[in-house]
Amino acid sequence: MGACCTKDGRCRGFMGDLVEWKEDEAGEEIDIRRGSDAGDLIRLKGSSSFTSMYTQQGRKGINQDAMTVWEDLSGEKEMFFCGVFDGHGPQGHRVAHHVRDNLPSKLSAALKISQRHQKKYSKLDVDVTDTDDDSSGNCNSRVDIKDRPRNPSSQNISLASWEGTFVKSFKETDEELCLNSSIDSFCSGTTAVTIVKQGHHLIIANLGDSRAVLCTRGDNNQLLPIQLTVDLKPDVPIFNSDVDSGEAERIMNCRGRVFAVEGQPDVYRIWMPDEDCPGLAMSRAFGDFCLKDCGLISVPEVSYRNLTIKDEFVVLATDGVWDVLTNDEVIKIVSSAKKPSMAAKLLVNHAVTTWRCKYPSSKVDDCTVICLFLKTKPISEVTPGSVNCSS
Repeated sequence: MGACCTKDGRCRGFMGDLVEWKEDEAGEEIDIRRGSDAGDLIRLKGSSSFTSMYTQQGRKGINQDAMTVWEDLSGEKEMFFCGVFDGHGPQGHRVAHHVRDNLPSKLSAALKISQRHQKKYSKLDVDVTDTDDDSSGNCNSRVDIKDRPRNPSSQNISLASWEGTFVKSFKETDEELCLNSSIDSFCSGTTAVTIVKQGHHLIIANLGDSRAVLCTRGDNNQLLPIQLTVDLKPDVPIFNSDVDSGEAERIMNCRGRVFAVEGQPDVYRIWMPDEDCPGLAMSRAFGDFCLKDCGLISVPEVSYRNLTIKDEFVVLATDGVWDVLTNDEVIKIVSSAKKPSMAAKLLVNHAVTTWRCKYPSSKVDDCTVICLFLKTKPISEVTPGSVNCSS
């Protein structure tokens, strides 16, 4: 039986979620759902006062990207969760949708537990459990939050504990995916670049080669990009993790192989010990269980940033965007949008056009973007003396 719709465009979905379809001010369709936890407003399409979202299918088949924004996460006013997911493999689109639908709810549930049991801490406090657990069953390492404040306090403890919450939530999501018999994730998986924002706190958790970039102001008020994540590929050294020698050593210690193939000398891939497959071009991912004993892990890189008055917006995007546009080009395109609600679509359109110009013989990749704006005024109207930051 299908979902039951009302005359005003609202719909009670299969699982009882309230769904609304309408158009935002940019003319794009909006898909809004009410989460199972009171206060969670889930946005799968469209734009709001602070967010712009857009995805476009490439020329490689079905769109394997997914995206979501959760507003008032876990009922906390003005707490945002944003996530972009880039699937790969025969059922990559199904893996990406599974993670999109399940990962935020696990973070939300963790916050609910925190609110009940740790009221003495700040709003960002969460319960630290299982932070040293092996998230894939083999060859995992625990990743510390970068830029953690040096002087411990109750607030610092709560910020640090977000790492444990993200690691645990990523682990549980991957385990559930493995047990889901309706999705063949043996050779299919997805990236995940996610952020949680509340007030001036920004927590970033990344898995794979999607990317998050912050746009901030320099000393002369110029716009500057700050890359918040590392593209987690097999040849990348991770100096902030417990394995300073990098991703490749962890993979090889687990009998996985790392090498590039002829014709793509700059693209290093993970291969099984005795077979030249699957050739995955990232070192961390959900799914891809054929490689989970070979060094591929689902432990995210987690970092924290204290937002300031100079920070303008955050861009999350899949590699279909970053493969053809630089960080600097991305923030300039987003900042040039006439309205914030149009920014994500404008950026995707630029990426698609650039694909066709740079690689005319290649198929355009799927492109997905979420822009989270940190101020209530358009960028063109904001000056250091006229800032109204979201709290």
